[in-house]
Amino acid sequence: MISDELERQLFLQGFHFVAGIDEVGRGCLAGPVVAAACILDPSKPLPKGLNDSKKVSAKERERLADEIKRASIAYSIAQVEAEEIDKINILQATKKAMKMAVEKLKPAPNFLLIDALSLDTLKIPQKSIIRGDATCASIAAASIIAKTYRDNLMKELDKTYPIYGFAKHVGYGTKQHLEALRKYGPCPIHRKSFHGVC
Repeated sequence: MISDELERQLFLQGFHFVAGIDEVGRGCLAGPVVAAACILDPSKPLPKGLNDSKKVSAKERERLADEIKRASIAYSIAQVEAEEIDKINILQATKKAMKMAVEKLKPAPNFLLIDALSLDTLKIPQKSIIRGDATCASIAAASIIAKTYRDNLMKELDKTYPIYGFAKHVGYGTKQHLEALRKYGPCPIHRKSFHGVC
């Protein structure tokens, strides 16, 4: 159940800019890993139907993303491309994208709620929440923003690399995607270090 109870408790403790952070695309075989950070405005109601991005239809995610942006004090998006993922590994790339998203927020957050990870390089009070995108409002909001952005990006990349079906599977290792990889080999946005790509 999604709730903003934690954000409200932190607000009462003096943390007026609480950012939720989440990523999408970590398990994909192609495309960037994308992170979003979102500071919800406590004076505005939560967008109706707010939930983990994986539990919401694509059409509903687009509606929610627009509502979240209107209900936010600030939000930001950052990405790390496949080439860098291959160099530094997916965990480090995910943390880098999250850190970049946090650093882009204006106003700067004074507390971070992060889905399942900690960002030790940021000297900002923070809390890691397992399955935070299914329970914590600002993390769920970040997950929706990241997912809609990345899905739209992969649909655009599908125009450049139409043989792989990116518009349909957005880079995940579906049967169609794996068959295309076997037939054509990887393209420049594939993660060469991932099993099943080369």
